[in-house]
Amino acid sequence: MFSREVLLQWAVVAYLLQGINHIVLRTLYKHYKVMFAREIPTLVVGTGDLAKHLVNNLNSNNWLPDRVSGFVFVNDKPRDSEIQEAFSLPILGHVDELRQIIKQQNIRRVYIALPVKSSETIEALHIDLLDMNVDVIWVPDIFAMSLLNHSVREVAGMPLISLNESPMTSSKTSIFMKGVMDRSIALISLILLSPVFMAVAIAVKRSSPGPVFFKQERHGWDGKVIKVWKFRSMKLHEDAEVKQATKGDSRITKVGAFIRRTSIDELPQLINVLQGTMSLVGPRPHAVAHNEYYSGKVDAYLARHRIKPGITGLAQISGCRGETETIDKMQKRVEFDLSYINNWSLMGDIKILIKTPLSLLSKDIY
Repeated sequence: MFSREVLLQWAVVAYLLQGINHIVLRTLYKHYKVMFAREIPTLVVGTGDLAKHLVNNLNSNNWLPDRVSGFVFVNDKPRDSEIQEAFSLPILGHVDELRQIIKQQNIRRVYIALPVKSSETIEALHIDLLDMNVDVIWVPDIFAMSLLNHSVREVAGMPLISLNESPMTSSKTSIFMKGVMDRSIALISLILLSPVFMAVAIAVKRSSPGPVFFKQERHGWDGKVIKVWKFRSMKLHEDAEVKQATKGDSRITKVGAFIRRTSIDELPQLINVLQGTMSLVGPRPHAVAHNEYYSGKVDAYLARHRIKPGITGLAQISGCRGETETIDKMQKRVEFDLSYINNWSLMGDIKILIKTPLSLLSKDIY
């Protein structure tokens, strides 16, 4: 054991050393900037959200030499009120005055922050600036598009922008770990919950004539049709079309109402997870008939199939559970599903699993 005096001395020495280290690094950085990293006067062509985001990131990064002097607008000049509110730097003029502005401001680097649809303008600027001895960099505004798990990489010297890529193919190591976690938890859960399965099976069998389990065709990863396991919660019936359960639905048995409200009817999907057709976390699989109905009414609806469907998901813990009686409700659920795919991570799955029990308290499940 060390005495309090020794511990106090160590704390003081450590604090002083950190302060000295900070001062030394700051001094070295200043010398580095003066000798090797002189600031590069920079200009941004464009006044959209991408241009503003780019300027903020360039000027706030002390390790980059680029220092933006201002913007150049392409179409209509923003109003003075907009300039004052949204732009931290001045708008120096129109793109037609670009050559003159470069000379006046001694610009050495130009960033073109314009969308892909402005390709003719971008090409014209590139040709026009070839003799100006400035670096010209295009920052494509791909974020104006509906992206899905996008990425940028290089192959054989060619830049490749993935606008739509499944995490199942782009993150193979992480997806493998997701599969290991899914199957491990599913197997342990099935063993621990076997008494619950037996009790529910008996209750379902006694509630009405018919099988204990109900298998429904739904779309899985990349749109493949899978059979999803559930405890049967409805009386046997023959419907010409698949209908979502509604409040007071006469098809639902008393036992079925309870297991649906508590989501116990979804537990057999642990078998799907063991089979590899589903995951613990992912977009909820919808009936094939529902997919055919909503695919033409909700933007990017079928993009939710770019990853394995799950027993629970981001939409479910965010309040989007139960009946989707309006297009807006389904649109909201799809937005959560696409956000999950875009930001997928193993830690994110774990957080959703932890939050799932709280989402089961929803009153809108029937």
